[in-house]
Amino acid sequence: MNMQKAFDLEAMAENAAQAEAVLKALANRQRLMILCHLTQGKMTVSELNERVALSQSALSQHLARLRQDGLVMTERKAQCIYYSLVPGLPARVIELLHDHYCATGK
Repeated sequence: MNMQKAFDLEAMAENAAQAEAVLKALANRQRLMILCHLTQGKMTVSELNERVALSQSALSQHLARLRQDGLVMTERKAQCIYYSLVPGLPARVIELLHDHYCATGK
């Protein structure tokens, strides 16, 4: 693999644990699909539950993990809690994965 961009290996070493946590979170297909759905915008647990094949309990556990790993954030409006992607890295990673694996004409 010939990469033209030089990587700052020292910076990568300092941030490897954080990168590892993100990759571990993405390594689960259920969490990956939750993140894919959240690219469409903010959703409540009930709205997400209609879209993914998980019990509400399992979905809540996955959302807690994604929140702990800094991939999703919450916003309370009245009695509803809305989940959304954290701006930046999560959306870019999902877009990259979608472009690589789901693009038409592959």
